[in-house]
Amino acid sequence: MKATRREWLGLMVLALPTLLLSLDVSVLYLALPHLSRDLGVTGTEQLWILDIYSFMLAGFLVTMGTLGDRIGRRRLLLIGEAAFGLCSVAAAYATSPEMLIAARALLGVAGATLMPSTLALIRNMFRDPKEMAAAIGLWFSCFMGGMTLGPLVGGALLDHFWWGSAFLLGVPVMVVLLVVGPALLPEFRDPEAGRLDLTSVALSLAAILPVIYGLKEIARGAVGMTAFAAVAVGLLAGFGFVRRQGRLTSPLLDLKLFRNRSFGSALGTSLTLGVVMAGITLVTTLYLQSVAGLSPLEAGLWMIPQAVAMAAGLMLAPRLAARIQPAVLMTAGLVVAAAGMFVQTQTSVATVVIGLTLAGIGIAPTMALTMNLIMASTPPEKAGSAASLSETGGEFGIAMGIATLGSLATYVYRSSFTGTDETARQGITEAAAAAKRIGGQAGEQLMDAAKIAFTSGLVAVATVGTVVFAALALLVWVAFRTVPVIKEESAGQERDLVSA
Repeated sequence: MKATRREWLGLMVLALPTLLLSLDVSVLYLALPHLSRDLGVTGTEQLWILDIYSFMLAGFLVTMGTLGDRIGRRRLLLIGEAAFGLCSVAAAYATSPEMLIAARALLGVAGATLMPSTLALIRNMFRDPKEMAAAIGLWFSCFMGGMTLGPLVGGALLDHFWWGSAFLLGVPVMVVLLVVGPALLPEFRDPEAGRLDLTSVALSLAAILPVIYGLKEIARGAVGMTAFAAVAVGLLAGFGFVRRQGRLTSPLLDLKLFRNRSFGSALGTSLTLGVVMAGITLVTTLYLQSVAGLSPLEAGLWMIPQAVAMAAGLMLAPRLAARIQPAVLMTAGLVVAAAGMFVQTQTSVATVVIGLTLAGIGIAPTMALTMNLIMASTPPEKAGSAASLSETGGEFGIAMGIATLGSLATYVYRSSFTGTDETARQGITEAAAAAKRIGGQAGEQLMDAAKIAFTSGLVAVATVGTVVFAALALLVWVAFRTVPVIKEESAGQERDLVSA
């Protein structure tokens, strides 16, 4: 049951696409102004360039995770890597906004093959619970490493090359994966998997895509019938999807996975973490730029301590879980995260960064251990489905966090704004444009009022984060208090961990 050198080398191969995906997201934000200028991108097209990737990624995760269980996880991973590389080249040399949007959409579909496949293969390669926990921690750390390196790598590329170089960054990585992947990665598929139900695929897309779209529209302030109708359509399609899965002998998504208490609790915990961290990260980034007056690159550099802290916590968590019961470790971490959210309410650059860093290191054990519990409580033949559910939950958590907590920050801003300019009341970005247009002392006073109002929004979001993390600490203790310390494999121990 112990992993050999081949498995650990294979883990390095699996970490590369994770690093690449996180780099791709963070680099694009820096490249957006450059490509917008060169391609003549409108404001609406900018939003589609940013959003279409996450739409398609979220929509196809469930399908691709289950497809990997059927045709082979290594095969799907290699196909996805090749497609991702080709689409990256198409995006880099796009000659129109429409071509770039289409390339980004295909990148999202290809990206949906990578994350579930890598995590499912880790489940197959590392059968010892302690080694699997360590492997998942390292895998997560590579994702955070990409988020850390993204602003630095992106800034260096854009200083010396054209905007398309940001998309070409992943092509050499994909070539390496295609060459060494077949030699180091084992193949695994579910021998009893039936045919892929195309109706279920259509229903899953009809459920996920409208909900994600509606949440993003609400987060932008477009709180109208279109956004709520999209969410309603998605929920209705989701109801139909769940009913169909219960009737099929070979469902696209095996709902029996939710019968395991550890699986459902871990999935819910992971979703909640995503909601809070997405919301607070969005508001913090805006605070550093709009209130503290930092450039996007400077703001990105101030966010590095949080990413480093999370990466360190993710790598340390499996070692601590070998000595400390997971419920105790996760509860203590969430208490630290709640303290970090409280520190953010003191509203200065130093306290905001320190608070976010404390929150990052606090949630890291819970992130690593809930993912480990999700995979350990899943039969190996269903690992692709479980991984896709985890990733889909993460996408929903990000969208919900930006929509709910972002809307809360906007509401508090508008309620607290004391200026008389109605345009400036819409948001701090609009206030900055209005202050520049007005100029002089009146413009400065308008901007000061906007900064005070936005800071009130940050305090509100951080306060909610404090309460949610404190409550989650209690719930995690109740849900996982029977899960034993993660030890090395012994006879029957993996079965004990799964049943717990």
